[in-house]
Amino acid sequence: MLTTEQIQRTIHNLEQGTLSRWIKWLPMVAGVIALAVLYDVRAYKDFSSPEAMDAAQVARNLSEGKGYTTDCIRPFSIYLVKKHNLAVQQASGSTSTNAADLARLNGNHPDLANPPLYPTVLAGLMKIKAPDWKIELKKPFWSEGGKFLRYRPEFAIAVFNQFLLLLVVLLTFVIARKLFDLQAAWIAALLTLGSDLLWQFSSSGLSTLLLLVVFLGLIWGLIKMEELGRAETPNVRSMFMLAMGVGLMAGLGTLTRYAFGSVMVPVIIFIGLFGGPRRLGLAVASGLTWAVVLTPWIIRNVAVSGTWFGTAGYAFAENTFLYPDSSLMQSINPTLSLAAGIKPYAYKILPNLDTLFHTGIFSLGGGWLGMLFLVGLMLNFRNATAQRLRYFALMSLAVFMFAQALGKTPVSELSPILNTENLLVLLTPLVVIFGTAFFLILLEQLTLPAITVRYGIIALLVLVACQPLIARIMFKTAPISYPPYSPQEIQRVSGWTTPDALIMSDMPWAVAWYGQRQSVWLTLDTQDDFYALHKKIKPVQALYLTSLTMDGKFLSDWMQDGKQGWGNFVYKILKDQRLPDKFPLTKMPEGLFPMRVFLADQDRWSNAAKD
Repeated sequence: MLTTEQIQRTIHNLEQGTLSRWIKWLPMVAGVIALAVLYDVRAYKDFSSPEAMDAAQVARNLSEGKGYTTDCIRPFSIYLVKKHNLAVQQASGSTSTNAADLARLNGNHPDLANPPLYPTVLAGLMKIKAPDWKIELKKPFWSEGGKFLRYRPEFAIAVFNQFLLLLVVLLTFVIARKLFDLQAAWIAALLTLGSDLLWQFSSSGLSTLLLLVVFLGLIWGLIKMEELGRAETPNVRSMFMLAMGVGLMAGLGTLTRYAFGSVMVPVIIFIGLFGGPRRLGLAVASGLTWAVVLTPWIIRNVAVSGTWFGTAGYAFAENTFLYPDSSLMQSINPTLSLAAGIKPYAYKILPNLDTLFHTGIFSLGGGWLGMLFLVGLMLNFRNATAQRLRYFALMSLAVFMFAQALGKTPVSELSPILNTENLLVLLTPLVVIFGTAFFLILLEQLTLPAITVRYGIIALLVLVACQPLIARIMFKTAPISYPPYSPQEIQRVSGWTTPDALIMSDMPWAVAWYGQRQSVWLTLDTQDDFYALHKKIKPVQALYLTSLTMDGKFLSDWMQDGKQGWGNFVYKILKDQRLPDKFPLTKMPEGLFPMRVFLADQDRWSNAAKD
């Protein structure tokens, strides 16, 4: 039993001691947890981005000991791997002619699309507790009335990303407190926590929240460097450690998303301007650290494909008039003509920049808060660090816009906002911090009758800024991202094939993730490229076409696709009610056509139905 003295000591701790400080945080922690639970119940959405499914299936392969390999295969990746292995073979004097082995399709195909950090982190989580990969159709929350609702592995990834979101909120608070005051820090943290866009990214399965944590760590390092640089006798050792830390953060960010490497431009300029008397050496140290962090991964890519960044390194060429739409990634034997001057890339960048200027900038921070941010950057702040950090914010905005415009690919059109090419969302914490500071400066200019009116105006700001999130939670939406993704059906049709099968699909990322089968993206055509894969490299066991193809536009996607195009292929099936002549996949199950097409080399579903 507790003695009187122990009881009194406990009461003292609860009222004034150490425990009292922790108890004060309990209501806030409970509120944050309640918000997360409410969001997951009412507004959670399964993966809708191809990049999220792609990264997740790479993480699964990594966790299962298959190395950094992929089941979502781009024909262009086959081309790069085969070409490189053939060159290595010829250099070594080997005489093997097995095309499937050269393309590494008989085993595990190396992934050339995803930077390694995020899949590696997810693989660690999967290693701690391996998810159940089968669709759950009986238990509540995961299903309803025998129909699929939520995929458990995706939900686990979303919970992890929501933890990262809370870490982003905490870092935003710390940085805002450092630059301004406690009131600005609390408001900035609340606005970040109430960002509907960040909550959407938390359930999207993308690497955005992890990258945001890295980016905020980089910003914190720059803040500390700037402070030390202004000291009368700067601590040179500490400043070089911080410079290397900033380079490390930039390197980790680049290994999360290649386009993030563009941040080194504002980083080096910022250090060069505000790094103190040793600023040039510090800038070099930061840049070298960044390069050292990237070097092992570049060596790996060169070893498996002969390129620095795999298929991702050609994103700048996608959707130019040289390679319209996704033709480069879907080509198994492309004619690479990247040295065509700047004209193709100018024709790509300028329209994309125009779109960003008219929509992207005005959506910073979730809407009108971005206007406060842009205007607030023109003010002179009392805090010297805030005064200088605004230049970094503007430079980051400029380089992110350029990188986003140059790196835009057709895959992002399937998920226009929630995609890895959205770099401007990374500026959300800075937008909130500087927007809040400007708002409070304006508020100071007002003559208010009482302090309660001031608090009321602040509450109104938070309420209006968080309105999109409030509305999303109030109006419950179905969690399944259909159309076009039906995890239940994808697992079913994938199960009709053998485990070592190669399935061709218009959504290979989904077949790889849900169906756990090696899936290749549709080749450029149904003849030359298709047979170059089917006959010369590895036979295609099944073809799975979904609404991504079946809902194509009649003229632009079907009729103008050419006689060998997949749109024309679908048109002939619909018009003639039969398969095109001599196509090797001749068997079709009942119940899918005409919404979807599943063709196989033999009847694989009758026995599966009996089982």
